[in-house]
Amino acid sequence: MRMLVVDAFTARPFAGNPAGVCLLRDAADPGWMQRVATEMKHSETAFVRPVEDAEADFELRWFTPMVEVALCGHATLGAAHALYFTGTVPSGKPIRFRTLESGVLTVTGDGTLSMDFPACPPEPVDAPEGLAEALGVQVGAVGRNAQNDLLAEVADEAAVRGLTPDIPAVARIDARGVIVTAAAAQGDDHDFVSRFFAPRVLPDDGEDPVTGSAHCALAPYWAERLGRAAMTGFQASSRGGYVGVAVRGDRVVLSGAAVTVLDGELRA
Repeated sequence: MRMLVVDAFTARPFAGNPAGVCLLRDAADPGWMQRVATEMKHSETAFVRPVEDAEADFELRWFTPMVEVALCGHATLGAAHALYFTGTVPSGKPIRFRTLESGVLTVTGDGTLSMDFPACPPEPVDAPEGLAEALGVQVGAVGRNAQNDLLAEVADEAAVRGLTPDIPAVARIDARGVIVTAAAAQGDDHDFVSRFFAPRVLPDDGEDPVTGSAHCALAPYWAERLGRAAMTGFQASSRGGYVGVAVRGDRVVLSGAAVTVLDGELRA
């Protein structure tokens, strides 16, 4: 079966967030999909198969090297890009993905792709014990959302970019992951900046390069603070990537480019 690696939320190779994309012909065993994702070693591998469904065109599932997850933005972008790139879906035709826990997700576009995702705003909470110490920086407002992600606002963009968290300590925090964010510095080409650490579900240093699902929390959070629905976020990992966001009620449209860096055949 065809297997691709797509760099998402970037227009150039070796930036953004790489995702494996496996184009299945039929349903596959979840244990096998987990083993493939572990072999690929990317933060997420997407598995796509066609379905006969009045509401959707394809089933989509996402696996980290460690677990299956309920929602992944960059691997959805990568999956849609792969379907267009391979000619499986004509360029510009909307793609409807059926997912296990996140409903039907629709991707549209040509070049820059737009994904319609459920908003997942954080609700204010007290900072968990040890959060500031784990991050190595003073935190301000803290929220938690339905994905069990913590969002922590810090003083400024420089604080986000300079983070060197204690990853084992972050793993002890009760959360799927921790989003650290701040308003962009004046004159930047983006409105807010973030980084995302999820050592419970990601290997190595636990940092995800560019996280679409985190922007389902970041978009409503910054829309309220900045007073506008459409913004651009920059995730300041070592690879870096831009995510366009637009809040529409209880939905968030995430936009970004993608590029194929590997196209081959999975033989296992």
